[in-house]
Parts: sequence; C-alpha cells; structure tokens
Amino acid sequence: MILLGLTGSIGMGKSTVAQMFRDEGVPVYDADAAVHALYAAGGAAVGPVGEAFPSAIVDGAVDRERLSGLVLNDAAALAQLERIVHPLVGAAQMQFLDDARRAGAPVVVLDIPLLFEKGGADRVDAVAVVSAPAAVQRARVLGRAGMTPERLDAILAKQTPDAEKRARADFIIETGGSFEDTRTQVRAVLKALVAEGESP
Repeated sequence: MILLGLTGSIGMGKSTVAQMFRDEGVPVYDADAAVHALYAAGGAAVGPVGEAFPSAIVDGAVDRERLSGLVLNDAAALAQLERIVHPLVGAAQMQFLDDARRAGAPVVVLDIPLLFEKGGADRVDAVAVVSAPAAVQRARVLGRAGMTPERLDAILAKQTPDAEKRARADFIIETGGSFEDTRTQVRAVLKALVAEGESP
C-alpha cells in the first residue's frame, strides 16, 4: 500500500484536491476532520483540552475559534495543545491505515496540512503539494468569514513557505486553473503511483 502525503498552505485548494482523490476511489485520511471529531461533544479531546483551556469549551465541545485565539500567538500554549491532540490524531490515523490495508487499497492519501512542519513527510512514500499563485491564495482566504490580512499573515508565518514545499514535493498539483485541469493532474499522480507500486 502506497502512502501519499497531501499538503499545501492555507487557501491553496487542498480540500478540493482531497475530494478529487476520493472521487477516484482512494481512501483519504483528513487530519482536520479527525481533529473536528475529537473536538466535538463527546470527542476524546474535549476533557483534556477543557482542563488546559477552560474558556475554549462551549456547550460541551471545543470552540475552535476561541481555542485558536488562545494559542495563535502563544508558543507555549500551542505546544501544550499539540501534546494533548497529536497522540489522539495519531491513533485515529493508525486506525484509518489498518482499515485501508485490510480493504486492499493500493494507494491511500494522508491529507495533513502541517506535513512538513511536523516531520510527517518522513512517514509517507511520496508527497503531493497543492499550490496556486500567491494572489489567488490571498483572494481565496480573505474571502472567508472572519479572516483578516493580519490573521492570514500570522497563519502563513507558521507554515513552511509554498516555494519550499514545492521544492520538497514529489508531485505538485496546481489549482490556479480549472477544476478539470486539477482533476487531470490528480489522475496523473495516481497513475504514476500505481505504476511505481507495480514495478519490481
């Protein structure tokens, strides 16, 4: 089973590309979705996050906006949060991989925003970086509710620069064009991976 790490900076279209892999029948592990499940009412992270950051709990769930406000510019608080959440996310990822392996999937995608930042690139067979021109990226992100140029800059400062991601990628999927153009690139990546997996 080939593990493809999928990553890309905010606003690059990674979620869209991940869905395109799903459309091709590829199992996709979504790290953000795993965190959402952990933060939802009854999720495994609610108790420990509530102990560390009581004001982040609203109606029995972790309020991501409040939590983000508490840790975005506080390195110590962010490190504390990561110590709580990362082991839980890792367990969810291992369950996903076990399920995919049992199902006989030839390729799986690990959709992980901070793949390079957290050393995840060393644990996959290949990396695909989703990218778009900087002007397209900013326009997409600043169109989101509650986003400001200052907040975008703070987020980007914590992410590996797009140019460095592209330099380290095995595949680059450009999303600045049409959906069909992007889908063609996704299919080309899959074809290359399957061919590589079948070679001796």
